[in-house]
Amino acid sequence: MKFYPNRSEIADLMKKIPLSKIQEIIFASSEKSESRRITGLLKEKQIRKIAPRLYTSNLKESSATIVKRNWYRILAHLFPQALLSHRSALEFKPTSKGHIFLTRSYPSKIKMPGLTVHFLKGFPKIEGDNPFFENLYASQEARAFLENLQETRKGSQEPKCLPVSELAERLEMIIRARGEQGLNSLRDKGREISAALGMMKEFKKLNQLISDLLATGKSKRLTSPVAIARSQGEPFDPARIKLFEGLYEELAGKVFLEYKPSASVKGYKTFAFFEGYFSNYIEGTEFTVSEAKEIVLTETPMPARDEDSHDILGTYRIVSDKKEMSICPSTPDEFLDHLRTRHAVLLKARTSKRPGEFKDKNNRAGNTEFVDWSLVNGTLKKGFDWYTLLKDSFAKAVYMMFLVSEVHPFLDGNGRIARVMMNVELSSKGLCKIMIPTVYREDYMGALRKLTRQQIADPYIRMLARAYEFSATLRQESIDEMERYLEACDAFKEPKEGKLRF
Repeated sequence: MKFYPNRSEIADLMKKIPLSKIQEIIFASSEKSESRRITGLLKEKQIRKIAPRLYTSNLKESSATIVKRNWYRILAHLFPQALLSHRSALEFKPTSKGHIFLTRSYPSKIKMPGLTVHFLKGFPKIEGDNPFFENLYASQEARAFLENLQETRKGSQEPKCLPVSELAERLEMIIRARGEQGLNSLRDKGREISAALGMMKEFKKLNQLISDLLATGKSKRLTSPVAIARSQGEPFDPARIKLFEGLYEELAGKVFLEYKPSASVKGYKTFAFFEGYFSNYIEGTEFTVSEAKEIVLTETPMPARDEDSHDILGTYRIVSDKKEMSICPSTPDEFLDHLRTRHAVLLKARTSKRPGEFKDKNNRAGNTEFVDWSLVNGTLKKGFDWYTLLKDSFAKAVYMMFLVSEVHPFLDGNGRIARVMMNVELSSKGLCKIMIPTVYREDYMGALRKLTRQQIADPYIRMLARAYEFSATLRQESIDEMERYLEACDAFKEPKEGKLRF
């Protein structure tokens, strides 16, 4: 015999349960008090039924929308100890058509509004499988790959397995994130669990796929462009990657001071003039301020120093272009494209230095051997991974400058392009750019050398922080005004003649 609460009992229940406290998803219960509570809420039309044993307090949105949003909570409650498996254990969400795949001791299919749950017959969770949400679990990574390499019926609208091309791309992502060692660890784990799961045939496929990706086997089976690129090899300099990781760790999670630049267009252009002037001076392209000013304002090179004049012009054209200086890379390929495009402008007149092209032979500075020319692409792309993880604008600028400088991807102009890329990070966020005046050159170069040779990042970070603070004081509107201020700061002096004062 069913028991229904009377109106006074319902009213008492409602007083105890503010509408704002009612959860969006409510599950049927065998407990009498909870069952009475749900019945009362239904009678008062504060909740509605959307599926067997499933209610909602959301009276506006569709049942499908509500179920899709709460899919993990629903599965954990209705199917405790079930295992998210196959493609769902890699995607961790329903498919675009609302299908989710789990493993338990017997097969079945359950439909709800917006969600179709496929139960596949298989082994329950084993050691290493991961808690996902409450008492819902997910296949560990190696098991998920084995499951996705099972045979599946052709023509399935929503197959339980991802296509091999996508699996290859996911494996390639693991290489980028964890290196080859991470992928080999995955392979070792797959080998270890495959016998217990009865998936030796699937492990053989996984082993071959990983071998193809690591180019340890010669196979034409790969179809994913990403996987093909990996198998063809974009090797990197492991010592540099370790160095970049160390710098990242010094910068990660820190919040640095922010400085705003002059708000006027004229102030931005004036800063850009001296930014380019000093950037070239550090590299040995030395002009007086009046000579550089004449070159920039007339856009006419000095006849006796055509290439040097073009260096001044090229640098200024980039750093004075606020739109160009607001474009940051969002992918490794964009990063390489921005480097080459800006370098082509920077060294336009020096055709012997291959403007816009990465170096085709090795370069060095003093005792420092830069990255081997054959490892440039891979090292830049691998180093870019750490850049994407940083959030603070100054931290990103500091990291970007060192990444480009340390790889030294071009035959010439590396310091200048590194400082351009650094300042893009700041300018794009409406922050003051960093200028490295002549008097600060040894501080700058010394900190770079210390990081390169001794893997000590703190002096480098502090050096750029001081240059950043100094640069924020440069708010003069005209070149003549800023020149006078810079002179007062000893900015034009050689390092042995003075120190930066401001």
